Amino acid sequence: MIRRAVPWLLAVAALLALDRVADRIGTRLALGELETTSRAAAMLRVAVLRSEIDKQRSLPMVLAQDPDLHRALETAEPERLRALDTKLEHLASATRTGVIYALDRNGLTVAASNWRETTSFVNNDYAFRPYFRDAVAEGSAEHFALGSVSNRPGLYMSQRLDGAGGVLGVIVIKAEFAEVEQGWARLPEPVLTTNPAGIVTVTSVPDWHFRATRPLPEAERDAIRTSLQFGDAALADLELQPLGEDRLLRIAGVPPPLSGPFLPVAEAVPGIDWELTLLAPTRGALEPARATARLAALLGGSGLLGVIGVALRRRRRAREERAREQVLRQELEARVGVRTAELRAANESLREEAEVRQRAEATLHRMRDELGQANRLAILGQITASVAHEINQPVAAIRTFADNASLLAERGDVAAARRGLATIAGLTERIGSITGELRGFARKATAGEGPVGLRSAVDGALLLLGHRLRQQGVAVEVGIPDDPLVRAERVRLEQVLVNLIGNAIEALQDRPDGRIVLAASPLQGRWRLSVTDNGPGLSPAIRAALFMPFTTTKPAGLGLGLVISREILEGFGGSLEAPEMDRGASFVLELAAASSPGGRDATALLPCPDRSQGHRP
Repeated sequence: MIRRAVPWLLAVAALLALDRVADRIGTRLALGELETTSRAAAMLRVAVLRSEIDKQRSLPMVLAQDPDLHRALETAEPERLRALDTKLEHLASATRTGVIYALDRNGLTVAASNWRETTSFVNNDYAFRPYFRDAVAEGSAEHFALGSVSNRPGLYMSQRLDGAGGVLGVIVIKAEFAEVEQGWARLPEPVLTTNPAGIVTVTSVPDWHFRATRPLPEAERDAIRTSLQFGDAALADLELQPLGEDRLLRIAGVPPPLSGPFLPVAEAVPGIDWELTLLAPTRGALEPARATARLAALLGGSGLLGVIGVALRRRRRAREERAREQVLRQELEARVGVRTAELRAANESLREEAEVRQRAEATLHRMRDELGQANRLAILGQITASVAHEINQPVAAIRTFADNASLLAERGDVAAARRGLATIAGLTERIGSITGELRGFARKATAGEGPVGLRSAVDGALLLLGHRLRQQGVAVEVGIPDDPLVRAERVRLEQVLVNLIGNAIEALQDRPDGRIVLAASPLQGRWRLSVTDNGPGLSPAIRAALFMPFTTTKPAGLGLGLVISREILEGFGGSLEAPEMDRGASFVLELAAASSPGGRDATALLPCPDRSQGHRP
């Protein structure tokens, strides 16, 4: 009886061991995948935090050069200080900065952006703050602390102001991270940043502010409290308790789901001595992976033990059933061969299907490019006559000036002949710009994207359509400040602009007062460009199917121009819409702003007021 039970006990022990191994492997694989995705998420949050800090970091240095600030600190006249209050108030509102305030050489606040509020900093003494002392000593300083008046935490950035007689004072801005924390709080993973002492500074969980993530010696804790960096905060411990050997941890003393378990992923925050930690919840990722691995191990182990049992039983009966065993073995081998052949055939079929799919996708991309090129060449055909007319005039003028220069040279009037030749050179440059724009427009667009001047692209499109605009007497008004950079590809962007402006020209055929307005404005890291005409507008039926293929109001149109234009812009990460208008029609395209060669965002280089100019090409 005992001998019969031994194999079963061994089988159960093997299954239990296999279950443990499978559970371990499933856990490791799930945690590895979770760490990869969580690290990407942590890097994204670091980028958001760093962007917020860098946005505010240059403001103290710029303000340190402000002459009004220097004169107010030098004279301490009440009128100048009140004017400085108003100026700082407007600047703080425009830059979304928490507070901007100026300290005299003794650390007393003489002007602040919150001078109207009950928590005004004016007349408060901040000489005890490290950001004042360090700025006076070293020129600039940064210090994270809890506001002693506002009772809100923030990163204080300060810059010393020097005058002829020495230090005039210090300009300070307070960057607050409430919006960043609110954005983090909407995501499932808790996030916190810590300073070198391990104290939480910015976090998606409000209760974790100013809690210590590692044990603080009592002397260090007393020194922090004495400095009033975090006010009267208790600096209680945020108890991060390790779980096992997988770097998992739980947080003691907090209710689920904030208690964990979590997989911590840490990333340093560039430019400041902080570390960001993302706590990735593991329950939703681990349980399915572990269950799947254990089920697979159970099924595999059961099958293996079944095979071993059959083999042992077959061995016991080998002498009596040798012939039958041979038949069964052959049958089993045949089934395995058939199944293997079926699997091999299925694998080949899947490989062929994948290759067909890849070829189909390549063909689709090629057809899209060719369709865009065909659309561009169709437009090119429409504007060839107008470009030829553009070139005929300077060519005729060149002939006339050349004949005149020859006659003047024969008469010995070299100066007049040279002036004529200079005029010919200018006319050839004009022809070169027209033909160069035409060649660039006809060229097949490359796949590369980069910074493109929006105003330059608009000017190129207007150059190609100039004769049609003059021929119909259509006025064009361009309101684009400077030449902002957008993320696009020059040829394809011009193709979209030629499509939209050409449609507007055709809509204005029967109007003696036709007008097209092109206006651009920045919006949260993007640029919006509207192309508006005072034509008959779009009917509700046409608007409902405006961006569907083969929808057109032109007798000879194919209805593909707007579809291709929207696909081109979406390939750049942009969009194309046609908002409803009371009069006329308007098409609005959006593109992401590109960085200038100096590395700054193009929208940061714009002047405050928009400048627009009207002209007729």
